[in-house]
Formats: sequence, C-alpha cells, structure tokens
Amino acid sequence: MATDTTTEVKAIARYIRISPYKVRRVLDQIRGRSYREALIILEFMPYGACEPILKVLRSAAANAEHNAGLDRGDLVISQAYADQGPVLKRFQPRAQGRAYQIRKPTCHITVAVSAGATAE
Repeated sequence: MATDTTTEVKAIARYIRISPYKVRRVLDQIRGRSYREALIILEFMPYGACEPILKVLRSAAANAEHNAGLDRGDLVISQAYADQGPVLKRFQPRAQGRAYQIRKPTCHITVAVSAGATAE
C-alpha cells in the first residue's frame, strides 16, 4: 500500500475547560509549521492553553505513526482549530438576593497533521 502524500491524520480533544478564543491565539502560532518546531514553540509559550494543545498534537502524531505509518520527523501541521463547546452556566450570589451569571466556556481542539510540505 503506497502512502498518499495528501493523507491527513487528526486528533480531537473535546470539552476542554478553556475559552476557544484563548486556544485560537496559540493555534495560530503553530499552524503550518513542522511537528518538531511546533513542539518547541508550545513548550516555551507562557499560555495555559499550550498544555491541552500539546497533548492533542502528540496524539495526532501518534495516530499518524501508528495508523498511517508516517514518520514523525516529516509531519507538518496542516489544520489546527478550536470550536466552541457547551457553556457551563453557574450563578454567583450578589447583594439583596440577586444572582450574577457566570459563563464557563468549553472548546473542542482539533489538530490535523500530514506528511511533507503539503500544508499551506
């Protein structure tokens, strides 16, 4: 079986308790880069969103290596995006019996990797 150069392998982390806006800020930095370069960037960025993204990126690389037979050294991040998940709604008590709504957003992080320089 010949490996297709346009083969994309992805990994998804769902219901991550962080705002998708914060995650997208980090994903924009690694999109289109090589796997090794993205690992280095994520290790040293000072954002809390880097930890779940790093976990998803390593999972996508493991999927590519195990399921598609691709080499980790040749991988390029072809797609990286964060979709909005369900919002947890909580209430904070306020003065005079009132309640203040607190919205705790979640997101779904998707990272797709492909072999070679096929990323845009």
